[in-house]
Order: sequence, then structure tokens, then C-alpha cells
Amino acid sequence: MLRKLWPLLIGACLALGNGTAGAADKQLRIGTLAPKSSLYHRQLLEVGEAWRAAQGGSGKYLVYPDGSQGGETDMARRMRIGQLQGALLSVVGLREIEPSIAALQALPLLFRSWEEVDYVREKMRGGMEKKFLDKGFVVLAWGDAGWVRFFSKEAALRPDDYKRMKFFAWAGENEQQEIMKSLGYTPVPLETSDILPAIQTGMINAVPSTPYFALATQIYNSAPHMLDINWAPIVGALVITKKAWDESSPEAQAALRSAGAKAGLQMRAKARQEVDEAVEAMKKRGLTVNTPNPAQMQEWQALAEKLYPRIRGKMVPAETFDEVMGHLKDFRNGKAK
Repeated sequence: MLRKLWPLLIGACLALGNGTAGAADKQLRIGTLAPKSSLYHRQLLEVGEAWRAAQGGSGKYLVYPDGSQGGETDMARRMRIGQLQGALLSVVGLREIEPSIAALQALPLLFRSWEEVDYVREKMRGGMEKKFLDKGFVVLAWGDAGWVRFFSKEAALRPDDYKRMKFFAWAGENEQQEIMKSLGYTPVPLETSDILPAIQTGMINAVPSTPYFALATQIYNSAPHMLDINWAPIVGALVITKKAWDESSPEAQAALRSAGAKAGLQMRAKARQEVDEAVEAMKKRGLTVNTPNPAQMQEWQALAEKLYPRIRGKMVPAETFDEVMGHLKDFRNGKAK
């Protein structure tokens, strides 16, 4: 009888041992381009503390800031192969997972206010999160990082002024580069971590960037002219793999949901406030802000209108493009619900 029971007892002990090790080995490794100690980094750390507490303090939560895990396309790849369990990404990285997300960031001069951005995102949120889930990712938080402005070595006010410049372009956005070239602009595809050395050496001389990022990375020292237009919002999200989500306890999942929602609110509110603060800080250190007059703004709007047909169906799926336009029309017509 003992001989028959012995293998079962050994198996039970091994199973218990593996279960304990699994709980102790649980970890979430999160990548981001956000600078260390920035608003975004701090919010990611708070999410981690909530997760660890719900895990009983046994889990390991690591945040890799400053793009130490590569560009956003690299981080999306690292999540797929299990090197990262999550990342705070802008649309540049998120579209590697679900292309339709580009609708929230790739339409220049479309959104006139944060209220419009918030309305359209919330209307599309449920469907968008379902698309990410179908691709194997759980969205924990939605955030943004301010409006894209153009920083350049020389002053520029009109769209044609930028045709003589070499523009930073995200390495993974081939469609955008093709559109820029067709309109007479010169994109130089780089990773975000390469922006500063590239503009210092003259490889590029114009950078689309949020003021906060330009201040944090000191881009404005080499590109001391900023065009004061809200070209497009930088929209992002904190996502983790469904595998990491499924391996978390129900208590940890609830903690992630709650902490993620709180982090998203903080990122959106604080980031919008810090845009103006960043511009003022850079102005005190030599930044020149160039504001287009009404005639020049009409030229920019005409360029945007020219871009929309090229973006629809190429950078943004046609169905999603039309959905954004429909929600925006409802909002502006007072039909928001």
C-alpha cells in the first residue's frame, strides 16, 4: 500500500512546490519611453504597488523608463515574445497591436479641444478595448501627453517653410513617410531615443513633439523655435498581455483595474496642465514661440484637409475614420450623449 501511495505523495508535494514557486515568481515588467521620475513613470509605479499589495507582496514589478527596452515597436514585439508583460505606449506602438487606434492621433488639426478628444475616445473605448483583447492585450489605462507642436532649428510659420527641413519620423510609420514625401517633405525615420543626437548633429532639423517631451529631453536647446499650433494629440494607453492578466489573481486584476483607471485620470489631467508649464519654462530658457496669423492658419488647415483622404484607408482603417468623423460631428452639433 505504501509503495502505491508513495508516487502520489511525491507528485502532490511537487505540485505544491511548483504552485508556491509560481506565486513567488509572478512578475510584471513594464516598458515605456517616459523619462525616469516623470509623471508617467510615477503613475506606473503606483499601479505596480497596487498590484503587488493585491498579490500579497510576493510579486515583482519592474518599470523600464527612458526607452531602455527600445522604441515603441520594439516594446510591442517584446510583449509578444514574453520579454515584457506590459508597456505604456502612444499610438505609434499601440497601432502595432491594433491599427485602428491610429484614428485618435493620426488626423492632423482634426480635434479642436481636449473635450473633443475625450468624447470621441470614450465613445470608441469599449469597441477599441475589445479589439485589443482579441489581439491578446488588456487595456488598463488611457492617457495622453499633450498636443504635438513643431520644434525646429529655424523659424517657420507656413507649411512650405518646412519643406526645406529634414523631419523626424517614427521608424515604424512607413505610410506616414510615404505621404510626407508625396507632399514634398523630407522624413528621416528614427527611433525616439535617436532624436536628440540626430538634431544635434544636423541629421534632422525639425521634430514634431509635445512641449513636455521637448523640455524633458532638452530638444528645444537644439531646436529653439516652436510652431504654436495643436497639430494632433498624443494619445496612449497602458496595456498588459492577456497571459499576464490571466495569471494574476482576481484580487490583483481588480487592483490593476482600479489603479489603472486612477493612473489614466492623473496622466490626462496633469499632462494637459504640464503642456503650458513646459512652454513657459522653455521660453524662459530661450525658446521662441511662433504663432501663425489667420492666413497662415488657413494654409495649415488646407494641408490637413488634403491629408485626410490619403490617411483614410491607409494609416487609419476607413470604417474607423468614418466613425471618428461621425462622433465629432455629433459633438459639434450638440448631439453628444
